[in-house]
Amino acid sequence: MVDALDLKIIESLKVNSRTSFVDIGKHIGLSPSSVRERIQKLEDSGVIEGYKIQLNNKKLGFGLEVFIMFKLFSTKLFIFCEDLNQFPEIYEAYRITGTHNIFMKVVLIDQLHLQQFIDRLLVYGEPTTHLILSNLKDL
Repeated sequence: MVDALDLKIIESLKVNSRTSFVDIGKHIGLSPSSVRERIQKLEDSGVIEGYKIQLNNKKLGFGLEVFIMFKLFSTKLFIFCEDLNQFPEIYEAYRITGTHNIFMKVVLIDQLHLQQFIDRLLVYGEPTTHLILSNLKDL
């Protein structure tokens, strides 16, 4: 069972998953060892599934981020899912309901790279591309 202290720990980790047990403990009024034990229990129970790194894609040379709504041809869904690893540009991909089958966040170098990427997708279905102008909220 997750209690109010666990939720405070989770909030601290959401802001920065590398926050020390000492700093979290100071913030919520627990000892570092208590924080460590609670985090271990949250990990063991599956509440915390892992930790991620957040990258600045522009500084890595990827100046274009897009969302793509993808309507796959009826026979291509499972083939596309198997081929996903052939597309390193795909940062996130979700199977969704509605008129489109797949929702993706894609990170690219520039417009030419986007054009080439879309050309590779056309064998699977019909992509609809939306340029990301800015991020309004991070988790």
